[in-house]
Amino acid sequence: MKKFLIGLGIAALLIILVLISSYNAIVSKHETITAKWSQVENQLQRRNDLIPNLVNTVKGYAAHEKTVFEEVTAARSQWAKAGTVDEKVKAAQAVDGALSRLLLVAENYPNLKADNTFLRLMDELSGTENRIAVERMRYNDAVRDYNVTVRMFPGNVVAGMYGYKPASEYFRAEEKAKIVPEVKF
Repeated sequence: MKKFLIGLGIAALLIILVLISSYNAIVSKHETITAKWSQVENQLQRRNDLIPNLVNTVKGYAAHEKTVFEEVTAARSQWAKAGTVDEKVKAAQAVDGALSRLLLVAENYPNLKADNTFLRLMDELSGTENRIAVERMRYNDAVRDYNVTVRMFPGNVVAGMYGYKPASEYFRAEEKAKIVPEVKF
């Protein structure tokens, strides 16, 4: 009987250690998602800070392209108003679309493409877009890692006990980004 109680005590201790370890892993991965999202936000904010300068530079050359400028401004304000991660993801995608339309307008003005201010802004924007892509990838990796932890045993048991749910805020390419552009010479 004494050996049985000792064995039972050891088994209970092991179960408690597994639960504690699982809980700590879930908390750690949840915090990693928060930190990675902050990095994405930092880069998106950097881009949003560059956009007014870019818009003003393009405005000087393309004053009649008013709707494009309004779309960019509306997308930036949508980002500023977004409160949740899902809303910010959608707002960032809206900024992506508006910015691409602005750059298409810039393509129609050869003098603009030779302007030093425009070129410098484009270099900064290009670097920022690369940073955004890297941070989005890191964020998606953190979300995937967290989701695996809270869905697999014993993490799913611990997550259920403490109310942790799988994260759903992956960054995805827009449908129109998946279409291969037609190139004509």
